[in-house]
Amino acid sequence: MSVSSGVHAALNPGGVIGNGRYRLLAKSGADARSNAELWRARDGQLNRDVALTVLLGDLADNEAAARARRTVERAMHAASFTHPGVSRVIDVLTPGTGIRGDEGILGIVIAEWTQGTDLMDLIAEGPLPAGAATRLLEPLGAAIEGAHHAGLVLGADHPQRIRVTSDGRLRLAFPGPRPDAIARDDVKGLGAILYLLLTGRWALPGGPQGVPVAPTGPDGSVVAPNALHPYLPHDLSSVAVRSLEDTSVGGIRTSAAILQVLDQIAAEEAQTSLIPAVSASRDDDDQVVWTTQRPRQDKQQKKKLWISVGVLALATLTVIVWLSVQIVGFFSDEPSKGGGPTVVINQPGSNGQTAPPPAPAGPVQPGQIGVYDVTNQPDNANQASRAVDNNAGTFWRTDNYFQPFPTLKPGIGLMASFAEPVKLASVTITSPSKGTKVEIRVASALDSPIEETKVIGVADLSDGQTQIQLNDHEPTGHVLIWITQLTNSGGGKNQSEIREVVYTRAQ
Repeated sequence: MSVSSGVHAALNPGGVIGNGRYRLLAKSGADARSNAELWRARDGQLNRDVALTVLLGDLADNEAAARARRTVERAMHAASFTHPGVSRVIDVLTPGTGIRGDEGILGIVIAEWTQGTDLMDLIAEGPLPAGAATRLLEPLGAAIEGAHHAGLVLGADHPQRIRVTSDGRLRLAFPGPRPDAIARDDVKGLGAILYLLLTGRWALPGGPQGVPVAPTGPDGSVVAPNALHPYLPHDLSSVAVRSLEDTSVGGIRTSAAILQVLDQIAAEEAQTSLIPAVSASRDDDDQVVWTTQRPRQDKQQKKKLWISVGVLALATLTVIVWLSVQIVGFFSDEPSKGGGPTVVINQPGSNGQTAPPPAPAGPVQPGQIGVYDVTNQPDNANQASRAVDNNAGTFWRTDNYFQPFPTLKPGIGLMASFAEPVKLASVTITSPSKGTKVEIRVASALDSPIEETKVIGVADLSDGQTQIQLNDHEPTGHVLIWITQLTNSGGGKNQSEIREVVYTRAQ
């Protein structure tokens, strides 16, 4: 795309565009997908600051001109929509109506200026706590929901189009949706901004340069925020990634679903880590910025910290030396004479030995057990083995869900794998979570899709032991306890606990 040399000279601080009306003050960013630059400018006629979305391109490029015209039209159409989460569109300019044909500018969207700070500056110091992120995002989510009800698309899918207001709320400061943007893009943008607040990474294509890209798993899906930061609430993490998914099963497709979780998280968070601070480094009229930085420690505090670190390091070194002596001593000792019997554990079928005869009916221990989750966000995966450790004092517990299944996921389960195919007569579950609904399913593999598993038993758990008699089935190496309904304790708490599982082999 060719752009005249004149526009490069004008698109710098101090440059003037729009038939000499708007003097550029500072560049806020660029949206390469729309070939747009985002500027703070001064309206010379009305003597006020404004936000400019400047669409660049060659007027002779018919396709680029048509796309810019469509963006300007959509922005103007949205001018009638007013909401605190969106900067109001004041005017639009096109070639021949406020823009000279030789400027290399195909359109300008003029919006009221949003006092505060850039979103990118906010996350420059690192991710935000969950409560702070929800409070920031709620106004923008409400604006998107209102706009969609009015049949409008806002184009809130690029972080440099978003600013943080002086009272700590996210706002779409540079309106102007891409010509092909749909409501789904706003929802994905909302999820991506939430992901950015929680992780400092951007999860959609076309993000700003210098911002780390969200990591993805082997299947190409974005890694959940709580996989990067385990302290994050499961529901909030799930909402962020499911908003980005285009699948019809599991994906979140409306801003209303996101808002519901944001409201619930915000209600539970009593404090925010956002600290208001006056910015003395700017000469404009922005009086407040928001930062996650903590107050600096004085010299005495730092001295105490270094002393503590030194003591801890010395203690750690002492322990390491002691362990090293013990290990060396253990391996250097000669075997004891006339000691107790030596136990050798062989894997089944190893060294040419014959396989043992078929095991009789009775309890059978799985070789391994893990959390089965179709959304790739398993609940407390490191605790799964507690459900089969023959100790009712330990347990595996699901995360706490504000909304019952299938709002965020269709279910959650424990997948047991056996050393060889088994035919089960029953499964006995010890649990305090009365009312939890479970299905016992057989699967051909650990990662079998849920629709390819077969139900062989169902039950509502009681407070205590629940024995589930199973239907006749072929021997299988994988058995899934699939929870379809959690125990509701009231107050938006949906959670279940499994203390022990006993698998009983059939005759």
